[in-house]
Amino acid sequence: MMRALSIAATGMVAQENKMNVVAHNLANANTTGFKRQRAEFADLLPEVIASATAPDGNGVSRPAPLESGLGVRVASTTRSWQQGDMISTNNPLDVAIQGAGLLPVRLPNGEMAYTRAGNLRIDADGRLVTQAGYALDPQIDVPRDATAVRIESDGRVVADVEGRDDPVELGELQLAMFQNPGGLEAMGDGVLRATEGSGAAELVRVGERGAGKLQQGFLEGANVKTVEEMIDLITTQRAYEMSSKVIQSADQMLQRLSNLR
Repeated sequence: MMRALSIAATGMVAQENKMNVVAHNLANANTTGFKRQRAEFADLLPEVIASATAPDGNGVSRPAPLESGLGVRVASTTRSWQQGDMISTNNPLDVAIQGAGLLPVRLPNGEMAYTRAGNLRIDADGRLVTQAGYALDPQIDVPRDATAVRIESDGRVVADVEGRDDPVELGELQLAMFQNPGGLEAMGDGVLRATEGSGAAELVRVGERGAGKLQQGFLEGANVKTVEEMIDLITTQRAYEMSSKVIQSADQMLQRLSNLR
């Protein structure tokens, strides 16, 4: 009977972790470029009491094994890379990626990271940076006398400079592609970093190899569907309640057992 208590406890812990994932998704429903996560479960290694056997010399066999399960665990949290909605901002420094690529950025410690959040800014040094202040890589410097900045769909960044008739090309944005983007590790501030599971980043030109094109004046919204998350919220709560009910039932059975005379 004690095993039923521990099995139900693993179910409650697993559902609690799933609830945390759902809460995180809902909290970031308005976060630019956010990709929703999903908790994936796996059963724990069961205890095999007796294995299935073939008929012996007497024709006796065990066609199915006798096993006792030990519960469940959260095996992983996977990130959905479905395209989010395009939101018009009319801000020339906002850019949305229509495709699978990510913008490479360089962190203050020199490490490379990657983001889908294209709400860019110009910092005090004239660099194009993310909202969190991380500089794009390759670095784009905007002249102080620039009157307008345009980010073309092919990644070229050009500026109108006071006193010049022709626009000045400031550089070209690149996009990063990964063999397994699901293996990227979140760092907060809307950025991700490469891991052994994701593989190394491959930088490609905008518009090539499915990386996608850029759309100036737009941002990619979170791909969180609040209705789906609310359904997950309800089913998770019900599963948690059922596991707690198992614990209550097992406890009542133990009480009856202890009252036997």
